[in-house]
Amino acid sequence: MRRGLTAQNGAVAARGERKRVMMLGLRGIPNVQGGVEKHVEMLADKLLGHGWDVEVVGRRRYLNDGDCHAWNGVEVIPLWSPRRMALEALVHTFLGVCLAAWRRPDVLHIHAIGPALMTPLARIFGLKVVVTHHGYDYDRQKWGAFAKRTLKLGEFLGMRFSNGRVAISQDIVQTMRVRHRVSMALVPNGVAITPPSGNAGILHEFGLTPRRYILLAARLVPEKRQLDLIRAFAKCGLTDVRLVIAGGAEFETPYVLEMRTLADEVPGVVLTGFQSGDRLAELFANAALFVLPSSHEGMPIALLEAMAYGLPLLASDIVPNRELDLAPDEYFPLGDIDALAAGIAAKLAAPLSDDDVRERAAHAEATYSWTNVAQKTAAVYSALLAK
Repeated sequence: MRRGLTAQNGAVAARGERKRVMMLGLRGIPNVQGGVEKHVEMLADKLLGHGWDVEVVGRRRYLNDGDCHAWNGVEVIPLWSPRRMALEALVHTFLGVCLAAWRRPDVLHIHAIGPALMTPLARIFGLKVVVTHHGYDYDRQKWGAFAKRTLKLGEFLGMRFSNGRVAISQDIVQTMRVRHRVSMALVPNGVAITPPSGNAGILHEFGLTPRRYILLAARLVPEKRQLDLIRAFAKCGLTDVRLVIAGGAEFETPYVLEMRTLADEVPGVVLTGFQSGDRLAELFANAALFVLPSSHEGMPIALLEAMAYGLPLLASDIVPNRELDLAPDEYFPLGDIDALAAGIAAKLAAPLSDDDVRERAAHAEATYSWTNVAQKTAAVYSALLAK
């Protein structure tokens, strides 16, 4: 019995050498649609190798397993949330903060400025809080005036009351320094691609030919501007190229209905719904062109993934896209349908060579590494605990 207790105490001591972080503010992982979700999925996996145990609190309805479970060594904890767009994140984060107050992680890491509204509550509970600012969510077209004010309040409270702050872009760093007089750690998003297995079957399912389709992978929300892309595609008059829009919607909004109606009216538009894993990899690997016409981004992970596949690109000229420093001919003025149509025609008329594709892919993977993201994030945690 004594030997058994000694071994058990040794195991507890070994676990005690590792620190524990709980992450809040997302729908869940793995393979849940959204930029924050992808960020946390990749970050959590890499943090395990930097001495951190990770708990991710997700919203039950987005998770396949309704019970607490392990994913690649990460503990995924489902919590209930209301099925209302305006309340879902806020209520879920409140419950998550209460859970954190009970479980007492070494660091509570809140993602995005809406959930950051609960930062003062977490501090009242005596938790050490890091907030990652993923973008100016109050600029999203889907929100009304009250929601925008609430998101701005969340930004204010998250920046002023958190113990540590992370920004995914240089623009956010500079803006928060001026607006709230706080310092931020710059930790850009990363990219990691898995070569498709070749048997996902999605090209066959939707009747697609390699290098004969344009791809946009994004949620069906107004700021992603799928309508702009469909209208530009229609202007091109292409008969042998298709437009593939991969993405889903959590709620059936008027925008989603309008987009689907327009897609039905324009020949060659294919709506695949949300895709992940091998199926999404197959779409990226065989596209002729990736287009991101969005009006709002934090740091666009889908665009980074397209870069890592070496694809030709077209992106709106908003600041977050500009920070990726693409070639001048890979940008077009936001909302300019004619310029977008002209860019599509030009890109399809001058495909990249195999050497160019390999060079672009290698550059993206070397520049945007999730291992570096995890190292920088772990450094933020360690500096916080050292205070």
